[in-house]
Amino acid sequence: MEQLTAADQQKRTDLRKMKLVATSFLIGATIIFFATHAFEGAWVGYVRAAAEAGMVGALADWFAVTALFRRPLGLPIPHTAIIPERKNMFGQTLGDFVGVNFLSPEIVQDKLRRAGIAERAGAWIKQPDNAERITNELSNVLKGAITVLKDEEVQAVVEQAIVKRVTAKPWGPPLGKLLGQVLTDGAHHKLVDLMCDRAYEWVRDNSDNVSLIVTDRAPTWSPKFVDALLGDKVYTELVNFAWAVKTDVNHPMRLAVDQFMIEFATDMQSDPVTMQKAEQVKQQVINHPDVQKVISSAWGTAKKMLLDAAEDPSSELRRRVTQGLITLGTNLTDDPELRAKVDGWLEQAAGYVVGNYRAEITTLITDTVERWDAEETSRKIELQVGRDLQFIRINGTVVGALAGLVIYTAANVLF
Repeated sequence: MEQLTAADQQKRTDLRKMKLVATSFLIGATIIFFATHAFEGAWVGYVRAAAEAGMVGALADWFAVTALFRRPLGLPIPHTAIIPERKNMFGQTLGDFVGVNFLSPEIVQDKLRRAGIAERAGAWIKQPDNAERITNELSNVLKGAITVLKDEEVQAVVEQAIVKRVTAKPWGPPLGKLLGQVLTDGAHHKLVDLMCDRAYEWVRDNSDNVSLIVTDRAPTWSPKFVDALLGDKVYTELVNFAWAVKTDVNHPMRLAVDQFMIEFATDMQSDPVTMQKAEQVKQQVINHPDVQKVISSAWGTAKKMLLDAAEDPSSELRRRVTQGLITLGTNLTDDPELRAKVDGWLEQAAGYVVGNYRAEITTLITDTVERWDAEETSRKIELQVGRDLQFIRINGTVVGALAGLVIYTAANVLF
């Protein structure tokens, strides 16, 4: 049993009332027609003619209205039950009508052009509450998309993308170019200073280790006191050397390091042997278990970060999206050139969709109508427009009566 909404129930009640009113006009004309046979007089003919014509008009219009939705009195009269019998044809005609008159590229583009969508959208988006609302919806979409994706498939794509991107180009030339730029800018000097400081501190604080190394390397026949003196001498020289390197920015050792790094940067860009070694190092880095572990967990880490950012209203991601939307809305309302560009994109997109997929869009109408049950469709249409159609019956009774009266009067005058 079909469930009707409160609005449909009201429409059904109104339809029944109007049917009763229209039928009452027919009954009234019929009573008047038969009642006139009980009276005599010149006026009786006029009343009888009006009532008779009113009956004919009421019956004719009852037949016409009823024939739209069903067969009058259940009789198989041709060209009745028009809506149930020709439902599919109506659907096709409606689809063609919509396609020609509403879905032409010119009409759609003109409507979009006059609507000023970019400006109206900008005025709405730049409101902080609306921008926040859009951000919330985007967050829900993001969470839904991440949840639907299969982790193993995404991880495989991520791994392939990372490894392919890393291994696609040789490391030597870009690293050499970067190192050369660093050397040119002198940004490496702080690193060299740090290394010299650490070297000096280590030598200064490890005299015993230096002496032990000298003693271990000394011949077995060398006296111990000689080894100790030699160790102290070596330690002193090392401390002096480390101090000189640390304090003198033009020390030969520093200059040698700079020269080595400059040559190394050049070799990485042009020397085949050095470039080949850089490629070997690249493969060793990529194949290292720790690196592989990082790559394999990349999607899991990114997924957690995205979900946390999407769920947290105060996250940096959501704040940036909201602010970006507000900025976009402000630009759309204040920048005529940007508005024109966006409106142009919308018009082109709509024109392309309508021009290329109009037939597919109109099939939504025709296919939907074809799936409707014929009798149910007739009942639904009658429920929507039947009340207004009952006025046709009322008008038919009134107009028929007036026409009959005029014809009868004209006949008596003329003949």
